[in-house]
Amino acid sequence: MSTYTILAAPIASTTEEKNSEFLTFLHPVTSRDEAMTHIDGYRKQYPDAAHVCWAYVIGNTRQPKTQAFSDDGEPSGTAGKPMLHVLTERDVGNSLAVVVRYFGGVKLGAGGLVRAYSGAVSDAVNHAELVQVTPSVQLQVAVDFAKETKIRHLVNIYDGQIVNVDYATRVTLDISLAAAQAELFAQQVINETAGDAVVRRET
Repeated sequence: MSTYTILAAPIASTTEEKNSEFLTFLHPVTSRDEAMTHIDGYRKQYPDAAHVCWAYVIGNTRQPKTQAFSDDGEPSGTAGKPMLHVLTERDVGNSLAVVVRYFGGVKLGAGGLVRAYSGAVSDAVNHAELVQVTPSVQLQVAVDFAKETKIRHLVNIYDGQIVNVDYATRVTLDISLAAAQAELFAQQVINETAGDAVVRRET
């Protein structure tokens, strides 16, 4: 898994389309339960709103762990899906978008709704702060004491981090490393120690 971007902090914005007001809220989320808690909160906060539409994506937008959306009574495909499309196109992982609509008396039609909802989320993303995340894995390397320095050197080369070291009959190093580098690192450890090291991936 490569580096991806996530929402750094919650943000809110307001847009208007033919007298209808669209209140947009973006939240960093890491689970469906967390997303649903926020959504329920907005339903209670705006009980008189015409619609409370939402979309979320958990994980990397290119390979999401899970994603979902709701039109909340708007014509099918005119709210939640366009909102999710903006999150994925703009690469905003681990995020929830909620748009609270107050109807202004003028019907927007299907195309108008798609533009209004996607525009509302786009506007919020424009003001949002995004941060890069590099997925990491935990590896455990067991090796003879004489080769510990060699392993430490490889960890530095791969920009990894030694989390814990245990000295028993052999030395065992717990290492945190970018997921994309794990396979290469493990192979190089085996090569450099002539097959003496044991590399385990912690789950």
